[in-house]
Amino acid sequence: MVVFFFQVIIDKDKQKATVEREVDGGTETICLDLPAVITTDLRLNQPRYATLPNIMKAKSKVIKKVTPADLNVDVRSDMEVLRVDEPPKRKAGVILSSVDELLDKLKNEARVL
Repeated sequence: MVVFFFQVIIDKDKQKATVEREVDGGTETICLDLPAVITTDLRLNQPRYATLPNIMKAKSKVIKKVTPADLNVDVRSDMEVLRVDEPPKRKAGVILSSVDELLDKLKNEARVL
């Protein structure tokens, strides 16, 4: 069963997650132990637009650049490309003169009817 949640609060210190979901009578709040798989509803990600004062504050912030080496992360790929092929060319389409001819081809050649 898949249940969609629309509010998720994660407390990393306590290893708990509190989620709210819609039910027939309103909302239901559930407390989960982490790790857990949580799916969300589309309404969770509604955009918040920046205000002019916050845009001005953001311009003065210093952006710290971090390399993968600073984080002790290996970015080498474990995959090796053996070969790359083009997909096969599609056959040209067929123009049919009537619906009866189309039905015949669908029944006898494609065997979908």
